[in-house]
Amino acid sequence: MYRRRASTEELEELRWVANLQFDGYGVELIPDDIILVISPSTGKIRYLLHDNKLYLSLRAGDHRFLLHIPSAKVLNKVAKHPRFRVYVNNNYAEFIKSGGNVFSKHVVMADPEIRPGDEVVVVDENGELIGVGRAIRPGWEMIYYNWGEAVRIREGVLEEFRSGKRN
Repeated sequence: MYRRRASTEELEELRWVANLQFDGYGVELIPDDIILVISPSTGKIRYLLHDNKLYLSLRAGDHRFLLHIPSAKVLNKVAKHPRFRVYVNNNYAEFIKSGGNVFSKHVVMADPEIRPGDEVVVVDENGELIGVGRAIRPGWEMIYYNWGEAVRIREGVLEEFRSGKRN
């Protein structure tokens, strides 16, 4: 893997993909000073770094972005509530911050437009970021049922600082 700054054309293309996935927030989500991590075997972009931290991953199979804590902070700040968000009971927030998955019985509110497989920002009842992950069930169903997994957490906010792997 090697790193380099994104060209203007690459920034436009990455923002275009982000606009499709995140409803027009591509410009806000992808800064100008992004660093690309390129696979040496395929020559394709695999990761985006910002401030020397893993910011976004680009899934090879379908060219969708995977959120990480730094990019989720930006999305949580710029996107209108409740878009892309799953709100969790404050009593359960610490478990998610350390990387635990979200279960439907702990969901207080969720964006009804979330579909299974979508990238979501998990926040507490106050709107504070606690983790990022992939939706397992639709947003409307997360609050309708009291059983089952709602979001598989990829990264909790405490996990990022404890592991040191994101620096």
